[in-house]
Amino acid sequence: MRPTLDLPRRSFLAAGAAALVSSPACAAPFFQRTRLPIGLQLYTLGPDAGKDLDATLAAVAKIGYRDVELPGFMGCKPAELRAALDKAGLTCRSAHIQPRGGFDGDLAKLVDDLATIGVKNAVAPSPYVPEHALKAAAGAGADSYRKMTAALSADDYKMNADLLNRTGAALKKAGIAVGYHNHNFEFAPKGDTNGLEILLKNTDASLVTFEADVGWMAAAGVDPLPYIQKHKGRFTLMHVKDIKASTKPNFELRMDPTEVGSGRLDWKRLLSGAHAAGVRYFYVEQEPPFERPRLEAARLCHDFLARLNA
Repeated sequence: MRPTLDLPRRSFLAAGAAALVSSPACAAPFFQRTRLPIGLQLYTLGPDAGKDLDATLAAVAKIGYRDVELPGFMGCKPAELRAALDKAGLTCRSAHIQPRGGFDGDLAKLVDDLATIGVKNAVAPSPYVPEHALKAAAGAGADSYRKMTAALSADDYKMNADLLNRTGAALKKAGIAVGYHNHNFEFAPKGDTNGLEILLKNTDASLVTFEADVGWMAAAGVDPLPYIQKHKGRFTLMHVKDIKASTKPNFELRMDPTEVGSGRLDWKRLLSGAHAAGVRYFYVEQEPPFERPRLEAARLCHDFLARLNA
């Protein structure tokens, strides 16, 4: 019979081994640990990405991405998109659908199209812009979108919340979640609140989810993680986007973009914290201008995330 003194020793060794395994130095990379794919929003690759879709998706898969988010249907039919995705070994669980002409259109057809592709999240990439805001931007040229979004009122955001609720109720029956993706203009004050807070407050959490674009949040001067934690469970998707330290806080769609891991966001803190708060879909997205070819930027982002312990 072994001395009882050996039992504490055995417990001590087991505890030491457990501590070693759980230490940051030995932790598995975030995406390996969570068993979630690193996704790519194809907007990153620019307007020419759909011209040779097979080649684009093959290049994305070669980098190591396994899931993509569509910036619309890229001029393709849903069946063509599904065939190209299958050929590349990719899934597409999220797509950006414009509110105007999408959420206010033929929802039965939209459901069929999304189901053909395999999409589980239909995300509004921007708000529905009413006529008065369209008129405010008339003749503004490159600044037209800035002027349109600046003209949105609190009531316009409440109208958008109603549209999201209606669309969410219709698409939920087909197993598709409706979401909203922020920029930085939604943080502009609207009285004692702002556009994003109005959307969060006035949408039904059982019908509408949100996609946190953390780069645009940071560009608005907002720390993304506390904001996501404040609204725990409402943000289930994330745009993994970085910005340079030179970005000045603003509500005007301005940022100095860079590859993920090269900017000022603390990704170890952000990824693990966002996951704990309910985010389950992570899509790399980078804004122009680019300092290198877009595919090379996408590769740098992927490789940084693939090895990141968080």
